[in-house]
Amino acid sequence: MAERLLIRVMKGGNHAKIVTLNGKKITKMPSSLENLTGLRSLDFQNNQIFKVCPQLSTLTQLTFLNLGNNFLEEVPEEIKYITSLKKLHLFGNRISKFPPEVCDGLQNLILLNLNNNKLTWLPEEVGRLRSLMYLSLNCNQLTSIPRQLCFLKNLSELCLNYNQLSCIPEDIKYLTKLQRLSLARNNIEFLPEEFCDLKKLRILDVAGNIIQIFPSGFQDLKLQEFYCEENPLFQKQPIIADQQEDLWNLREITARFIMNQLEEKNSFIMHAIEEYPDIKDKISKGKRCVICGKSFLTTWLECVQFVSPSKAWKISKNLKLIPLQVLLCSQKCFCERGPNIFGIA
Repeated sequence: MAERLLIRVMKGGNHAKIVTLNGKKITKMPSSLENLTGLRSLDFQNNQIFKVCPQLSTLTQLTFLNLGNNFLEEVPEEIKYITSLKKLHLFGNRISKFPPEVCDGLQNLILLNLNNNKLTWLPEEVGRLRSLMYLSLNCNQLTSIPRQLCFLKNLSELCLNYNQLSCIPEDIKYLTKLQRLSLARNNIEFLPEEFCDLKKLRILDVAGNIIQIFPSGFQDLKLQEFYCEENPLFQKQPIIADQQEDLWNLREITARFIMNQLEEKNSFIMHAIEEYPDIKDKISKGKRCVICGKSFLTTWLECVQFVSPSKAWKISKNLKLIPLQVLLCSQKCFCERGPNIFGIA
C-alpha cells in the first residue's frame, strides 16, 4: 500500500516536499523513498515499522522526520546521514538503544522527542547536538543524566518526567538558556546548589519526588510556574545545620514564593489562589518579620542564627530584642536539635 501511495507522490519528482503516511499499518518503509531527493518532511507516525530502510539516508534535504508510535527498538543509525534534520520524533516506540554515532551528523537538530520508550541511559555523545533546543525524554527508565548533556548551551526545554532519576548533576548550571525543566515523578532527593544558577528558568516541575529541602538561592529564581505537589513537606528527623538555609523545607519555599507574588499583585497568582481555599487559608496565617520586614510562614531564618550554650545566658538577658514570634517558632521547632539555641543574628 505504501508503495502505491508513494507512486502518486513521485509524479512530482524533486518537487515533492511533504510525505505523510500516518496510520496505514505499514510494516516496512518503501525503498522508493530514495527517489524523493527534494523531500523536506516525512511522517510515518502510527504504523508498525520495526526498522527503517537504508534509503532513508539519501534524503539529504529532510528537515522533519516523525517515526512516532512504531515498533523501533533503537534510534536508527541511518539518521546520522541526514545532516539537514531539525526535528526528530521517535516517541512511543520500544527504543532501548541509542547508538552514540547517531549524534555525529545531527548538528542542526533543534528538537528531539524520545518520550515513551525504554531507554535506561543516554550516550555521552548527546553533548554533540550543539543546536538542540528542545529535548523530551518523558516516560523512560533513565537513572542518570550524562554530564555532557549539561553543555548543550542552546537547550531551552528539558523534559525528564517519569524516569528513575535520583539526582541532578552539578553541571546543570551550564544550561544558561534553560527556561523549562520538568522532573516530575522521579526519585530526586535534592537539587544541587548550582541549580540556582539557572537564571532564565521560568517553569519548574518537581512534583512527585522526595525533595525536602531546596538550595539556599532557590528563592531568587524568577519562576513563573512552579509545580511541587506530592513531595514531603517536612523533615521527619531533626537535623543540625551549619547554615540557616539548610533548614528550609518545601512548604516554606512555596509559601514565600506565593506571598511575594501576591505582594507584587501578580494577577495570575491572585486569580489562581481563589481556586484553592486551603492554600489561601494557609497563606493568610503568614506573618511579617519585624526585623527585615519580609513575609514568612514559619521561622524567618535570615533573622536568627545558631549560638553556643556559652552565649545563651547573654542572649537570655536581651530577650526583649528577639521578635516574639521568631523566638516561639525557634523553640517549638528546633528545641530538640541539640544544645544550640537561636538568637539574634
